Amino acid sequence: MLLAYCFFILPAQAERGAIMEKIIELKNISKSFDGETVLDHISLDIYDNEFITLLGPSGCGKTTLLRMIGGFANPDEGDILFMGERLNDTPPHKRNVNTVFQKYALFPHLNVFENVAFPLRERGVKKAEIKEQVMKMLSLVMLEGFAERSVTSLSGGQQQRVAIARALINHPKVLLLDEPLGALDLKLRKDMQQELKKIQKSTGITFVFVTHDQEEALSMSDTIVVLSEGRIQQIGTPTDIYNEPVNAFVADFIGESNILDGVMPENFKARFSGHTFSCLDKDFAPGEPVDVVVRPEDVDIVPKDEGMLSGVVTQVTFMGVHNEIIVDIGGFKWMIQTTESVNVGEHIGISLDPDAIHIMKKSKYSGVFGDYSSYSNELDELSDPGGEE
Repeated sequence: MLLAYCFFILPAQAERGAIMEKIIELKNISKSFDGETVLDHISLDIYDNEFITLLGPSGCGKTTLLRMIGGFANPDEGDILFMGERLNDTPPHKRNVNTVFQKYALFPHLNVFENVAFPLRERGVKKAEIKEQVMKMLSLVMLEGFAERSVTSLSGGQQQRVAIARALINHPKVLLLDEPLGALDLKLRKDMQQELKKIQKSTGITFVFVTHDQEEALSMSDTIVVLSEGRIQQIGTPTDIYNEPVNAFVADFIGESNILDGVMPENFKARFSGHTFSCLDKDFAPGEPVDVVVRPEDVDIVPKDEGMLSGVVTQVTFMGVHNEIIVDIGGFKWMIQTTESVNVGEHIGISLDPDAIHIMKKSKYSGVFGDYSSYSNELDELSDPGGEE
Protein backbone atom coordinates (compact mmCIF):
# COMPACT_ATOMS: atom_id res chain seq x y z
CA MET A 1 0.00 0.00 0.00
CA LEU A 2 2.86 2.41 0.79
CA LEU A 3 4.18 2.41 -2.76
CA ALA A 4 0.74 3.14 -4.22
CA TYR A 5 0.16 5.88 -1.64
CA CYS A 6 3.42 7.67 -2.38
CA PHE A 7 2.91 7.43 -6.13
CA PHE A 8 -0.48 9.11 -5.91
CA ILE A 9 0.06 11.76 -3.26
CA LEU A 10 3.27 13.36 -4.45
CA PRO A 11 2.01 14.46 -7.91
CA ALA A 12 -1.14 15.93 -6.31
CA GLN A 13 0.94 17.98 -3.87
CA ALA A 14 3.36 19.02 -6.61
CA GLU A 15 0.55 20.20 -8.89
CA ARG A 16 -0.98 22.34 -6.14
CA GLY A 17 2.41 23.81 -5.21
CA ALA A 18 3.15 24.77 -8.80
CA ILE A 19 0.27 27.25 -8.97
CA MET A 20 -0.20 28.53 -5.39
CA GLU A 21 1.85 29.87 -2.49
CA LYS A 22 2.33 27.48 0.41
CA ILE A 23 1.17 29.07 3.68
CA ILE A 24 0.86 26.16 6.16
CA GLU A 25 3.14 23.15 6.46
CA LEU A 26 2.39 20.24 8.77
CA LYS A 27 5.54 18.19 9.18
CA ASN A 28 5.39 14.69 10.63
CA ILE A 29 2.61 15.53 13.12
CA SER A 30 1.68 12.92 15.73
CA LYS A 31 -0.72 13.13 18.65
CA SER A 32 -1.98 10.66 21.26
CA PHE A 33 -4.64 10.89 23.95
CA ASP A 34 -4.51 8.49 26.91
CA GLY A 35 -2.09 6.27 25.03
CA GLU A 36 -4.27 6.06 21.90
CA THR A 37 -2.74 7.43 18.69
CA VAL A 38 -5.06 9.98 17.06
CA LEU A 39 -2.64 11.37 14.45
CA ASP A 40 0.15 9.20 13.10
CA HIS A 41 2.98 11.13 11.38
CA ILE A 42 0.83 13.46 9.27
CA SER A 43 2.51 15.70 6.70
CA LEU A 44 0.43 18.16 4.67
CA ASP A 45 0.90 21.42 2.77
CA ILE A 46 -1.90 24.00 2.59
CA TYR A 47 -1.84 26.75 -0.03
CA ASP A 48 -3.03 30.34 -0.36
CA ASN A 49 -6.61 30.89 -1.63
CA GLU A 50 -7.40 27.18 -1.35
CA PHE A 51 -10.60 25.53 -0.13
CA ILE A 52 -9.20 22.37 1.43
CA THR A 53 -11.38 19.80 3.19
CA LEU A 54 -10.28 17.30 5.83
CA LEU A 55 -12.65 14.39 5.27
CA GLY A 56 -13.07 11.17 7.17
CA PRO A 57 -15.24 9.21 9.61
CA SER A 58 -15.55 10.02 13.31
CA GLY A 59 -12.33 9.26 15.14
CA CYS A 60 -10.05 9.66 12.11
CA GLY A 61 -8.23 12.68 13.59
CA LYS A 62 -9.53 15.48 11.36
CA THR A 63 -10.82 17.73 14.17
CA THR A 64 -7.63 17.24 16.18
CA LEU A 65 -5.63 18.29 13.12
CA LEU A 66 -7.78 21.40 12.70
CA ARG A 67 -7.36 22.30 16.38
CA MET A 68 -3.59 22.06 16.03
CA ILE A 69 -3.59 24.50 13.10
CA GLY A 70 -5.69 26.87 15.22
CA GLY A 71 -3.45 26.54 18.27
CA PHE A 72 -5.99 24.80 20.51
CA ALA A 73 -3.88 21.64 20.76
CA ASN A 74 -0.16 20.92 20.45
CA PRO A 75 1.46 17.99 18.62
CA ASP A 76 3.44 15.40 20.54
CA GLU A 77 5.81 15.23 17.59
CA GLY A 78 6.39 17.29 14.47
CA ASP A 79 6.17 20.95 13.50
CA ILE A 80 3.50 23.38 12.31
CA LEU A 81 4.84 26.14 10.06
CA PHE A 82 2.97 29.28 8.98
CA MET A 83 4.64 31.15 6.11
CA GLY A 84 7.83 29.33 7.09
CA GLU A 85 7.65 30.26 10.79
CA ARG A 86 7.26 27.52 13.44
CA LEU A 87 4.00 27.94 15.36
CA ASN A 88 3.94 24.98 17.76
CA ASP A 89 3.94 27.11 20.92
CA THR A 90 2.15 30.17 19.52
CA PRO A 91 -1.26 30.74 21.21
CA PRO A 92 -4.41 30.97 19.05
CA HIS A 93 -4.85 34.75 19.37
CA LYS A 94 -1.35 35.34 17.99
CA ARG A 95 -1.91 33.28 14.84
CA ASN A 96 -3.30 34.83 11.65
CA VAL A 97 -6.02 32.21 11.79
CA ASN A 98 -9.68 32.30 12.91
CA THR A 99 -12.02 29.42 13.65
CA VAL A 100 -15.75 28.83 13.15
CA PHE A 101 -16.82 26.02 15.47
CA GLN A 102 -19.71 23.60 15.09
CA LYS A 103 -21.38 25.48 17.95
CA TYR A 104 -21.09 29.05 16.74
CA ALA A 105 -20.24 30.53 20.19
CA LEU A 106 -22.11 33.77 19.54
CA PHE A 107 -22.72 36.20 22.41
CA PRO A 108 -26.46 35.89 23.20
CA HIS A 109 -26.59 39.27 25.00
CA LEU A 110 -25.23 41.15 21.95
CA ASN A 111 -27.07 41.89 18.72
CA VAL A 112 -25.80 40.89 15.28
CA PHE A 113 -23.81 44.10 14.77
CA GLU A 114 -22.04 43.85 18.11
CA ASN A 115 -21.25 40.15 17.66
CA VAL A 116 -19.52 40.90 14.38
CA ALA A 117 -17.88 44.06 15.73
CA PHE A 118 -16.49 42.36 18.84
CA PRO A 119 -13.01 41.50 17.44
CA LEU A 120 -12.54 45.07 16.19
CA ARG A 121 -13.60 46.60 19.52
CA GLU A 122 -11.09 44.33 21.28
CA ARG A 123 -8.38 45.80 19.04
CA GLY A 124 -9.46 49.36 19.74
CA VAL A 125 -10.51 50.16 16.17
CA LYS A 126 -12.19 53.54 15.70
CA LYS A 127 -16.01 53.64 15.76
CA ALA A 128 -16.44 54.83 12.16
CA GLU A 129 -14.17 52.11 10.81
CA ILE A 130 -15.96 49.47 12.89
CA LYS A 131 -19.31 50.45 11.36
CA GLU A 132 -17.88 50.39 7.84
CA GLN A 133 -16.21 47.01 8.28
CA VAL A 134 -19.20 45.38 10.00
CA MET A 135 -21.60 46.50 7.29
CA LYS A 136 -19.25 45.14 4.62
CA MET A 137 -19.14 41.79 6.37
CA LEU A 138 -22.91 41.63 6.81
CA SER A 139 -23.29 42.37 3.10
CA LEU A 140 -20.79 39.63 2.26
CA VAL A 141 -22.80 37.04 4.21
CA MET A 142 -26.14 38.43 2.95
CA LEU A 143 -27.37 39.75 6.29
CA GLU A 144 -27.99 43.38 5.34
CA GLY A 145 -30.81 44.69 7.51
CA PHE A 146 -30.06 42.26 10.35
CA ALA A 147 -27.59 44.45 12.27
CA GLU A 148 -29.95 45.27 15.14
CA ARG A 149 -31.46 41.79 15.43
CA SER A 150 -30.86 39.64 18.49
CA VAL A 151 -28.77 36.61 17.54
CA THR A 152 -31.12 34.40 19.57
CA SER A 153 -33.95 35.28 17.16
CA LEU A 154 -32.03 34.08 14.11
CA SER A 155 -32.28 30.74 12.32
CA GLY A 156 -29.38 28.29 12.42
CA GLY A 157 -28.21 29.34 8.97
CA GLN A 158 -28.35 33.03 9.90
CA GLN A 159 -26.41 32.40 13.11
CA GLN A 160 -23.79 30.60 11.10
CA ARG A 161 -23.44 33.59 8.79
CA VAL A 162 -22.93 35.86 11.79
CA ALA A 163 -20.20 33.55 13.08
CA ILE A 164 -18.50 33.57 9.68
CA ALA A 165 -18.70 37.38 9.44
CA ARG A 166 -17.16 37.71 12.91
CA ALA A 167 -14.38 35.29 11.98
CA LEU A 168 -13.62 37.11 8.72
CA ILE A 169 -13.69 40.70 9.94
CA ASN A 170 -10.04 40.61 11.05
CA HIS A 171 -9.10 39.36 7.56
CA PRO A 172 -7.26 36.23 8.70
CA LYS A 173 -4.95 34.45 6.30
CA VAL A 174 -6.73 31.17 7.09
CA LEU A 175 -10.27 30.37 8.24
CA LEU A 176 -10.83 27.04 9.98
CA LEU A 177 -14.34 25.55 9.88
CA ASP A 178 -15.15 22.63 12.17
CA GLU A 179 -18.26 20.92 10.70
CA PRO A 180 -20.18 24.24 10.71
CA LEU A 181 -23.08 22.86 8.65
CA GLY A 182 -23.80 19.89 10.90
CA ALA A 183 -26.77 21.45 12.71
CA LEU A 184 -28.59 22.64 9.58
CA ASP A 185 -31.40 20.87 7.73
CA LEU A 186 -30.65 19.34 4.34
CA LYS A 187 -31.88 22.16 2.07
CA LEU A 188 -30.23 24.91 4.11
CA ARG A 189 -27.07 22.85 4.32
CA LYS A 190 -26.88 22.63 0.53
CA ASP A 191 -27.54 26.35 0.18
CA MET A 192 -24.80 27.17 2.67
CA GLN A 193 -22.33 24.91 0.87
CA GLN A 194 -22.61 27.14 -2.17
CA GLU A 195 -22.51 30.33 -0.09
CA LEU A 196 -19.34 29.27 1.73
CA LYS A 197 -17.64 28.54 -1.58
CA LYS A 198 -18.64 31.96 -2.92
CA ILE A 199 -17.38 33.69 0.24
CA GLN A 200 -14.06 31.86 0.01
CA LYS A 201 -13.55 32.84 -3.62
CA SER A 202 -14.58 36.47 -3.07
CA THR A 203 -12.27 36.98 -0.07
CA GLY A 204 -9.31 34.93 -1.28
CA ILE A 205 -8.88 33.56 2.25
CA THR A 206 -7.75 29.95 2.62
CA PHE A 207 -10.56 27.81 4.07
CA VAL A 208 -9.72 24.60 5.95
CA PHE A 209 -13.01 22.73 6.32
CA VAL A 210 -13.68 19.63 8.42
CA THR A 211 -16.53 17.25 7.59
CA HIS A 212 -17.52 13.59 7.50
CA ASP A 213 -20.01 14.31 4.69
CA GLN A 214 -18.62 13.08 1.36
CA GLU A 215 -21.10 15.00 -0.80
CA GLU A 216 -20.25 18.19 1.06
CA ALA A 217 -16.54 17.67 0.44
CA LEU A 218 -17.01 16.88 -3.25
CA SER A 219 -19.22 19.90 -3.93
CA MET A 220 -17.15 22.54 -2.11
CA SER A 221 -13.47 21.68 -2.19
CA ASP A 222 -10.49 22.52 -4.35
CA THR A 223 -8.58 19.80 -2.52
CA ILE A 224 -9.76 16.90 -0.36
CA VAL A 225 -7.59 15.17 2.26
CA VAL A 226 -9.07 11.76 3.15
CA LEU A 227 -8.10 10.49 6.60
CA SER A 228 -8.58 7.16 8.34
CA GLU A 229 -7.16 5.90 11.62
CA GLY A 230 -5.00 8.98 12.05
CA ARG A 231 -3.32 8.73 8.65
CA ILE A 232 -3.75 10.48 5.32
CA GLN A 233 -5.07 7.98 2.79
CA GLN A 234 -5.24 10.27 -0.25
CA ILE A 235 -4.93 13.91 -1.30
CA GLY A 236 -6.43 15.20 -4.53
CA THR A 237 -9.12 17.16 -6.32
CA PRO A 238 -12.72 15.95 -5.90
CA THR A 239 -12.55 14.43 -9.40
CA ASP A 240 -9.30 12.61 -8.62
CA ILE A 241 -10.57 11.29 -5.31
CA TYR A 242 -13.82 10.02 -6.81
CA ASN A 243 -12.51 8.61 -10.08
CA GLU A 244 -9.10 7.35 -8.93
CA PRO A 245 -9.36 6.15 -5.31
CA VAL A 246 -6.05 4.87 -4.02
CA ASN A 247 -7.41 2.04 -1.86
CA ALA A 248 -10.60 0.29 -0.79
CA PHE A 249 -11.22 2.64 2.12
CA VAL A 250 -11.27 5.73 -0.10
CA ALA A 251 -13.36 3.99 -2.76
CA ASP A 252 -15.94 2.96 -0.20
CA PHE A 253 -15.99 6.20 1.79
CA ILE A 254 -16.31 8.53 -1.22
CA GLY A 255 -19.66 7.64 -2.74
CA GLU A 256 -20.93 4.13 -3.39
CA SER A 257 -18.63 1.46 -4.83
CA ASN A 258 -18.68 -2.17 -5.81
CA ILE A 259 -15.25 -3.43 -4.68
CA LEU A 260 -14.33 -6.91 -5.85
CA ASP A 261 -11.33 -9.21 -5.66
CA GLY A 262 -9.58 -9.56 -9.00
CA VAL A 263 -6.30 -10.23 -10.77
CA MET A 264 -4.45 -8.49 -13.59
CA PRO A 265 -3.47 -11.19 -16.10
CA GLU A 266 -1.82 -8.54 -18.29
CA ASN A 267 -1.86 -4.81 -18.98
CA PHE A 268 -5.35 -3.46 -19.77
CA LYS A 269 -7.03 -6.71 -18.69
CA ALA A 270 -8.74 -7.45 -15.37
CA ARG A 271 -10.33 -10.71 -14.31
CA PHE A 272 -13.06 -10.78 -11.66
CA SER A 273 -16.42 -12.50 -11.11
CA GLY A 274 -15.32 -15.24 -13.50
CA HIS A 275 -14.91 -12.94 -16.50
CA THR A 276 -11.99 -11.11 -18.11
CA PHE A 277 -12.70 -7.44 -18.83
CA SER A 278 -10.84 -4.80 -20.79
CA CYS A 279 -9.76 -1.86 -18.60
CA LEU A 280 -7.51 1.20 -18.78
CA ASP A 281 -5.00 0.19 -16.10
CA LYS A 282 -1.47 -1.11 -16.53
CA ASP A 283 1.88 -1.59 -14.76
CA PHE A 284 0.73 -4.40 -12.50
CA ALA A 285 2.66 -7.65 -12.29
CA PRO A 286 1.15 -10.47 -14.43
CA GLY A 287 -1.35 -12.31 -12.26
CA GLU A 288 -1.13 -9.73 -9.44
CA PRO A 289 -4.11 -9.80 -7.03
CA VAL A 290 -5.92 -6.44 -7.04
CA ASP A 291 -9.02 -4.68 -5.81
CA VAL A 292 -11.49 -3.75 -8.54
CA VAL A 293 -13.78 -0.73 -8.17
CA VAL A 294 -16.93 -0.23 -10.24
CA ARG A 295 -19.16 2.73 -9.42
CA PRO A 296 -22.93 1.92 -9.40
CA GLU A 297 -23.71 4.59 -12.01
CA ASP A 298 -21.20 3.08 -14.46
CA VAL A 299 -22.97 -0.28 -14.78
CA ASP A 300 -25.18 -0.80 -17.84
CA ILE A 301 -28.17 -3.13 -17.57
CA VAL A 302 -28.72 -5.39 -20.60
CA PRO A 303 -30.79 -8.52 -21.32
CA LYS A 304 -29.52 -11.51 -19.38
CA ASP A 305 -28.18 -13.34 -22.45
CA GLU A 306 -26.26 -10.26 -23.62
CA GLY A 307 -24.52 -9.48 -20.34
CA MET A 308 -20.84 -9.93 -19.50
CA LEU A 309 -22.22 -11.02 -16.12
CA SER A 310 -25.76 -11.88 -15.04
CA GLY A 311 -27.66 -12.11 -11.80
CA VAL A 312 -30.97 -11.71 -10.00
CA VAL A 313 -32.39 -8.47 -8.60
CA THR A 314 -32.87 -8.74 -4.82
CA GLN A 315 -33.82 -5.15 -3.93
CA VAL A 316 -35.14 -2.04 -5.70
CA THR A 317 -35.21 1.41 -4.07
CA PHE A 318 -36.71 4.44 -5.83
CA MET A 319 -34.40 7.43 -5.25
CA GLY A 320 -36.24 10.08 -7.28
CA VAL A 321 -34.05 10.58 -10.35
CA HIS A 322 -32.93 6.94 -10.46
CA ASN A 323 -33.50 3.48 -9.04
CA GLU A 324 -30.95 1.93 -6.73
CA ILE A 325 -30.96 -1.82 -7.19
CA ILE A 326 -29.10 -4.68 -5.55
CA VAL A 327 -28.20 -7.59 -7.85
CA ASP A 328 -26.85 -10.95 -6.70
CA ILE A 329 -24.13 -12.01 -9.15
CA GLY A 330 -22.44 -15.22 -8.10
CA GLY A 331 -23.09 -14.51 -4.43
CA PHE A 332 -21.69 -10.95 -4.54
CA LYS A 333 -24.32 -8.24 -4.05
CA TRP A 334 -23.75 -5.46 -6.62
CA MET A 335 -25.28 -2.01 -6.33
CA ILE A 336 -26.46 -0.47 -9.60
CA GLN A 337 -27.93 3.00 -10.11
CA THR A 338 -30.17 3.15 -13.17
CA THR A 339 -33.09 5.02 -14.66
CA GLU A 340 -34.42 1.74 -16.06
CA SER A 341 -37.32 -0.04 -14.39
CA VAL A 342 -36.56 -3.51 -13.01
CA ASN A 343 -38.34 -5.77 -10.54
CA VAL A 344 -37.23 -7.86 -7.58
CA GLY A 345 -36.63 -11.43 -8.76
CA GLU A 346 -35.87 -10.38 -12.33
CA HIS A 347 -32.80 -11.91 -14.01
CA ILE A 348 -30.66 -9.26 -15.72
CA GLY A 349 -27.31 -8.94 -17.44
CA ILE A 350 -24.74 -6.20 -16.86
CA SER A 351 -22.16 -4.68 -19.17
CA LEU A 352 -19.04 -2.66 -18.23
CA ASP A 353 -17.06 -0.32 -20.45
CA PRO A 354 -13.28 -0.26 -19.92
CA ASP A 355 -13.39 3.18 -18.29
CA ALA A 356 -15.93 1.94 -15.73
CA ILE A 357 -13.32 -0.33 -14.16
CA HIS A 358 -10.68 1.06 -11.78
CA ILE A 359 -7.87 -1.14 -10.49
CA MET A 360 -6.24 -0.60 -7.06
CA LYS A 361 -3.38 -2.35 -5.32
CA LYS A 362 -4.25 -4.55 -2.37
CA SER A 363 -4.14 -2.79 1.02
CA LYS A 364 -5.04 -3.37 4.67
CA TYR A 365 -8.61 -2.40 3.70
CA SER A 366 -8.96 -5.13 1.05
CA GLY A 367 -11.89 -7.43 1.73
CA VAL A 368 -13.44 -5.05 4.27
CA PHE A 369 -15.73 -3.12 1.91
CA GLY A 370 -17.70 -3.64 -1.27
CA ASP A 371 -20.57 -6.09 -0.84
CA TYR A 372 -24.11 -4.74 -0.40
CA SER A 373 -25.67 -7.81 1.22
CA SER A 374 -26.67 -5.78 4.32
CA TYR A 375 -27.05 -2.41 2.62
CA SER A 376 -29.73 0.06 3.58
CA ASN A 377 -29.83 3.84 3.79
CA GLU A 378 -30.68 3.59 7.48
CA LEU A 379 -27.63 1.44 8.28
CA ASP A 380 -25.48 3.82 6.27
CA GLU A 381 -26.62 6.79 8.35
CA LEU A 382 -26.30 4.99 11.67
CA SER A 383 -22.73 3.95 10.92
CA ASP A 384 -21.40 7.44 11.71
CA PRO A 385 -22.63 8.81 15.05
CA GLY A 386 -20.70 12.05 14.62
CA GLY A 387 -18.85 13.81 17.40
CA GLU A 388 -15.36 15.12 18.10
CA GLU A 389 -12.19 13.38 17.11
